[in-house]
Amino acid sequence: MKLTKLVFLSIISLLLISADKPNQTFDFRIRTITAGITLENLDDLNAIKNAITFLEKAKNSYISKGYEVQDIRISTQNLHELVIDTPTEHTLQQLKEIDKIVVKNSISLSIGELISGNQYDEKLTEWTVKLIKETSNINFSVPISSERLGIHNKTIKTAAEICVALSKNSKGGEANFRFTASANCPDGIPFFPVAYHKGKNSFAIGLEYPNLITKVFETSDWENAEVNLKNELNNQFKPIENIGQKLQTSDWNYDGIDTSPAPGLDASIGQAIETLTGKPFGSPTTLSACAIITKVIKNLDVKSCGYSGLMLPIIEDMVLAKRAMEDNYTVEELLLFSSVSGTGLDVIPVAGDISKETIEGIYRDVASLSIKYFNKALSARLFPIPEKNAGDIVDFDNPYLTSSVVMKLN
Repeated sequence: MKLTKLVFLSIISLLLISADKPNQTFDFRIRTITAGITLENLDDLNAIKNAITFLEKAKNSYISKGYEVQDIRISTQNLHELVIDTPTEHTLQQLKEIDKIVVKNSISLSIGELISGNQYDEKLTEWTVKLIKETSNINFSVPISSERLGIHNKTIKTAAEICVALSKNSKGGEANFRFTASANCPDGIPFFPVAYHKGKNSFAIGLEYPNLITKVFETSDWENAEVNLKNELNNQFKPIENIGQKLQTSDWNYDGIDTSPAPGLDASIGQAIETLTGKPFGSPTTLSACAIITKVIKNLDVKSCGYSGLMLPIIEDMVLAKRAMEDNYTVEELLLFSSVSGTGLDVIPVAGDISKETIEGIYRDVASLSIKYFNKALSARLFPIPEKNAGDIVDFDNPYLTSSVVMKLN
């Protein structure tokens, strides 16, 4: 009798343990769970710590269901809402205290837009160089267009000066990984460095799923690719949404999923596109494939937020980097793809001696495109590579970046 009872209890115990273990693998990962918070001031460290506690809980909720979670992140309201006029040395010291906390907890932080409206701030460039040198995990942006003001011609000059200065004051120009020029970007984007927050505390999910798109396109053609992809993404994303909704509380609002298929070094959006087209990225039909993917991800049956557009980051994608080395497409063509589908120009390696005027021109084109197409959310993260010229091969210390070629600018 005692033996029977012991066996019974052992079986129950094993079943309970098995129930806690995920029994499903996925062709994608959760790139980020991003918490958006509103700080009372830059000394409000409790808000940062509370967000970390929530993010750890959210991360464990997804991991327990078998999902891989790559990052957890925090975005605050725009820095210019917390600081009157140009940030100061005191501002920097406050941010260094926050940086210590997020570094200790392996979390990235975005402080949003450094400057408001359309203005030129010659002091801001020097301050951003200090920020990059004295912190590790803080990201930021400068707005170059908005629905209210249109193209920010004065701010574009500020953004270009920051881009050049960060390149010259960091190894391999990699400081620009933490900075972007943003065009009409809304709050609530979970991806960095463009993220910023407004209002009540909330959280959003960002995904890395080009491998899932590739898998769908392996058994699709031009006639059924759109339907097949939509059905599969709805099927895979609904459980993610369900977990997010269960995590929602009176203190934390669920914003949704940014359905952008963020690439990674082992998850190439270039490969996904080539699987459908049967041709190298940049060839005819590339634009058509981009349009199909974008149409699907903007019309899924889940609550979406942020960009929800197609990302084409050259040095974060092995296939895109390879095709760039083969001179199969140009920066201008990447901007063309953004007109129908993309999120802008992301991590584009350019020559180290690029002029501020050329960068301003690129920013102005991105800003113009964002205004032309119904206030489309775009960003431009350029990588001027010190001592490198167009056509040179470049390597990076950052483990999330791959070797590529310095791209020509016509």
